[in-house]
Amino acid sequence: MSTTTDKGSGRGLEVRSIDYVPLNERHGKVSHIGPLWFVSNAQIATLAVGLISITTGGNLIWSLLAIAIGVLVGTLFMAAHSSQGPQLGLPQMIQSRPQFGYIGALLVWLFAYLQYAGFNIFNTILAGQAIQESVNVGSQNLWFWVVTIIAVVIALFGYDLIHAFERYLTYLTIIMLALLTIAAVKLAIPAGAYNLADFHLVPFLGQLGVAAGYQISWAIYVSDYSRYLPPSSGRGTFRWTFWGSALGGIWVMFLGAYIGAAAGENFETIGSIKSTADQLFGGFGGIALFVAALGLLSVTALNMYGGSLTLISSIDSVRQIRPTLRLRIITISITALISVVLANLASSDFLANFNDFLLLVLYFFIPWTAVNLTDYFIVRKGHYAIAEIFKPDGIYGRWGWPGIISYLVGFVLMIPFFSAGKLFVGFIAHALDGADISLFIGLPVSAGLYWLMTRRIDVEAETRLAKAEAEALEAAAHEHILP
Repeated sequence: MSTTTDKGSGRGLEVRSIDYVPLNERHGKVSHIGPLWFVSNAQIATLAVGLISITTGGNLIWSLLAIAIGVLVGTLFMAAHSSQGPQLGLPQMIQSRPQFGYIGALLVWLFAYLQYAGFNIFNTILAGQAIQESVNVGSQNLWFWVVTIIAVVIALFGYDLIHAFERYLTYLTIIMLALLTIAAVKLAIPAGAYNLADFHLVPFLGQLGVAAGYQISWAIYVSDYSRYLPPSSGRGTFRWTFWGSALGGIWVMFLGAYIGAAAGENFETIGSIKSTADQLFGGFGGIALFVAALGLLSVTALNMYGGSLTLISSIDSVRQIRPTLRLRIITISITALISVVLANLASSDFLANFNDFLLLVLYFFIPWTAVNLTDYFIVRKGHYAIAEIFKPDGIYGRWGWPGIISYLVGFVLMIPFFSAGKLFVGFIAHALDGADISLFIGLPVSAGLYWLMTRRIDVEAETRLAKAEAEALEAAAHEHILP
């Protein structure tokens, strides 16, 4: 296992962005992936995801079952994407070029960038509210800026600092969640909360879909944080990503559902967490909120880092560029500014907006994850000519019509099944009383269609080309020059 070099990550600001990470810069322990994704999921925004069924008429036991199933299903896809990082040595979204083309990948990158900015708006709002409520100093708007500035610094230093920050924050988070769980079980739960006979399809499917969508939403940048690992780390990366993210997500969503069931109509994200924690001992509410805010801060840094990579990828698709440190600084700053400004302007109706946002994320990325994973695991079986990904006229072309068509067909066929709160309800979802099963339409349609349209791809020829270009790729990457 090699150590880091001056060209890569680990000494000062990270230099690399969308470019390939050469083998001599691969480093780190695959076990570090687990804490990163545990902490990323074990925060307040995730807790709000667990309220969807409770707030739409579901009881507690069926809400918990929907959460568990949704998280496990969604995390399966997320972890599969994570395993791509060590094998390819590339950020997640640049890997879309073999399926969608050099320019065609802009289709999904636009949606990805909107997700980064969107999640950061919500994360910044919650973090600012949590810190202000915890320390009772300054205004929420002030803390919005403080959170943003600290997250920018973490994102600028990059990969290694992000991993280290998340790793040490894991200990604090586990202690806080354990104590908050003890406090929560003391709450009075309404009668019938555990009645299995009291089943309602719409809240159940709504909760399952949002929980799965929340996990799938991580897929667009999950291998950003595994791409420096040695190529042999793929299976370990899958396991550590899956269990780290799933355990963090299930634990915190369960807490959200439990606290929400107890609070009923009186639930308020920050206030309910604080009042629940304070029942354990005086002052714990402020401590819990502060630790939770640190988790939100770390996720904000992840979104800035991933948003920067996606923005650089998008620029490179229009005009081929060299991904320099200066460009990283500019794109991180742009992403941060968008988030903090919109956070200051955002509506106070957080929970309803967050629910609808999560559903939109799910809709946009179900066809993408189906296409990307089908290509990687079934069509090309992990074999890519990486140097060609950076060539506008390379073997993957400017427009990857199989990927684009499969994505659009899957998305269009999902539309009648959409049930996105006040935004849109498709006619089939309406006939099902609002039940949303679009997840089970988009995934198989896009995956199956892409497989049918790519059966003539000469994977062996691509593999031979990749081997022929491997030595030049390593040399060019070591010199920090794109092929």
